Amino acid sequence: MSKAYWIVRVSVQDAARYPEYLAAAKPAFEKYGARFLVRGGASAVLEGRGRDRNVVVEFADRTTAQACYDSPEYSAAKTIRQAAAETDFVIPEGVDSGVDNANPAGGGPKPWPDPAFRPVFSRYY
Repeated sequence: MSKAYWIVRVSVQDAARYPEYLAAAKPAFEKYGARFLVRGGASAVLEGRGRDRNVVVEFADRTTAQACYDSPEYSAAKTIRQAAAETDFVIPEGVDSGVDNANPAGGGPKPWPDPAFRPVFSRYY
């Protein structure tokens, strides 16, 4: 089963309330085994519209990630976050451990139909 992630792009509008959100969300994060991979820090916007903070949180699977978001523990925190910040929030599934990460087309560890493309994309995937 693939891991899943919260990818949250945040523009904090009320800096005084944002720490209140983090404290309120902590019980949900602990209950659902959330693991922070990216939490703020410097970033570069290469395309599109950037936000102040970028957060990536890992969960065991998509069901767990969704359950955390929908949980009573996170509900109160979500209300605080929505009042204190503008966010983009998605929950994508990760790549199965058996997938060839050098193959950007996905679908398992099979070579591309045209090996000539592999060197071009292997720099990025």
